[in-house]
Formats: sequence, structure tokens, C-alpha cells
Amino acid sequence: MPFLPRARNLGVVVAKIAYLLISPYGIFGLGPADSLRIVSLSSLSERASRASATTESAPVIEREYRAVKTGAGVRVMEERLVVRITGDDRVSFLHGMCSADIKGLKRGEVAPALFLTDHAHVVAACFIYADRDAFVLESDRRQWPQVRAHLEKFLVADDVEMEELETVGVIDIEGVQAADVIRQFAGEAAASLQPWRYNAEARAANVPRFGPAAFTLMVERSRAAAEVEPLKAQHPGLCDVSAETLEILRVENGVAAIGVDTTEKTLALEARLERSISFSKGCYIGQETVERATARGALKRRLYGLQIEDGRLPAKGGAVLLAGKEVGTLTSVVRSPALGIIGLAILHHSAWREGIAVAVRDPGGELSAIVRELPFAKD
Repeated sequence: MPFLPRARNLGVVVAKIAYLLISPYGIFGLGPADSLRIVSLSSLSERASRASATTESAPVIEREYRAVKTGAGVRVMEERLVVRITGDDRVSFLHGMCSADIKGLKRGEVAPALFLTDHAHVVAACFIYADRDAFVLESDRRQWPQVRAHLEKFLVADDVEMEELETVGVIDIEGVQAADVIRQFAGEAAASLQPWRYNAEARAANVPRFGPAAFTLMVERSRAAAEVEPLKAQHPGLCDVSAETLEILRVENGVAAIGVDTTEKTLALEARLERSISFSKGCYIGQETVERATARGALKRRLYGLQIEDGRLPAKGGAVLLAGKEVGTLTSVVRSPALGIIGLAILHHSAWREGIAVAVRDPGGELSAIVRELPFAKD
């Protein structure tokens, strides 16, 4: 059974796997494109920072956080878009366009990937699922128009087609019991998946998008919220989690968010995006700069964590100061129930030392902070 539906067939049948729909031509059960509100990763991060600062949201976030740390949390990720890429040249084209080893990607595997400029500045990040006759590209919705334009610039005579699958929804299940949730719902074959693998029949993938153990389900978008209820009924320890809670997990694990912790001038290696880069593949856009930085150790800036003094939450965009000199900018900041106020910043190499004292200056004044190696979360 292929991982993706044939583009012209919209038939849907009820699967034996409880509650989800499966098309006879693929696992998603897709229909015509629907209109959907676009939610950007940047706006989610902004909401997360604001919500983390409010006393009203703190008990809810702490409950969700504890659920993920001791059980599991689930969220319908409306900010994610799924794109189907087909055509005889899809492998060679994507291989040359992104940082992942697409030629080496086998059916049933998932690759985190980056789209870069010639100078290895980050355009966008995505996850690429390999199937027998197509790729599934899972991307942030707001980033996709820029990614599509970037790809189409290099499409000349290549046999490659891109189809935005608005009827596909993405469900993220995070936490130490995520595998148990999947096991109850889709069986042992799905629960035993290794990281960066998927099971086509169950429409389940092991995608540690924020660092810790996590699973992804792809379902019919119009039913995505409804599909979560049977999951919770079968697993009492499963809790709905918000974007704010997932933002805390992301920052704790030092996972850079494109457009939040990066700008159009940020190099992939500066943002510690090595998991999305194949250092053994052939030529791709941005490779020369990546290779040069790797071989020569030429980086002058890099993503680090900041442990910030307890109290008010500093504003994102605040200057990070070392002995009064600016060495970076605070790009992400959250109030972690376990770690207190923590943030991410791409720092000048003069501040690359665990435990070094710095300050964060924003319109509210200066706050003391300590540089931390990433990830904050070591478990």
C-alpha cells in the first residue's frame, strides 16, 4: 500500500485500524484542497512567549508539561502543511535542492531537511517522508510559499510536480508514553518504530521533532480533532497540549525554529541544525559553505542556551551582553516548569563557554543570565 494517495482518486474507505480513514490508493484519504487559516511558526512562538509570561496560563502549561514528562501529550498541528512531490525526476531534484541524502532515503524512512541559499543561509526546514512513487514533504505553512518559490526557480525541464494536500492533518504525540499511545491505537508495528521511520498502513511515524520521543499521525484534516478523542479515551494519561507547552520542549532541547531563532543571514551550522544535514552526500545548494565551515571550524556565531534570573520574562530581541559588549540576541524565551526562565541566542564565539555570566538587556532593563550548553534537557 503506497504511503500517498494517487492525485486523481478521492475514494475513502473505513480502515480496520480504529477511527482513522484510509484511501484505497493511499493512507491519507485525501480530497480536494480546502481553505485553511495559515498559522506561522513565528506567530506560534510569539504566542508561546506571551502565554508563558501570564499567571493565568501557568497552571495549564504546568499540567500539560507534567503530562508530557510523565505520560503523553497530543496536539493537532494546524500550522503544518503536507505537500506531495511526484515525477520521474523527484529524487535527483530534491537531492540537489536540500541538505538531506534523498538518494539514500528508502521507503519507510523520514529525513529532517533544510533548504538553503548558495551561501548556506537557511530558507526553511521540513521533514521528508519517502514512499515508493512519491515524497511527502511536511513543512510550516507560512514557510511553504517561500520554499515553493525557491524550488520553482530551479525547475526547468525536470519532471517534478508539487501538490499541496490541504485535506491531510498532522497529529503530534509527545512524551515518555507516546509509544504506548500508538501501541493501543495502531499496534506493535507502529509502536516499535525507530526514530525517523514510519509505518504506512498505520499512518504513524516516529518523528522526534522537538527532541524527545514523539510520534506523528497523518489523518483526514476535517476529522483530526475528532480523532484525538478516541486516543484519549484509550489512554487516560494522554493530555491535550498547547503550542506554548511544545515551545517549552523545543527550547529545553535546543531545537532552533526557522524564522524565530534564525534570520535570512543565519547559517545552518550556526543554528545547530546538523541533524538535518548529510555530510556525506553529493552536491546540493549551500554545500560548499557548509563543507568549508565544517573543515575549517570557521564559525564565529552559534546557538546557545541562556539560563536567565527568575522574575519577569525578558522580551525577545533583547541584546545579550558580555562585559558590557553585545555578543548576541535573545531569540526564544520561555518559563519552564522544571528549569525556570530559559532562552536561546546565537552568540559570538567569545561567549561560547558553559557557565559564563552575561546579561540580557531589553526595554525593561537588564537581567542576569548564564550561558548553557544545549540541550538544557539532558534526560
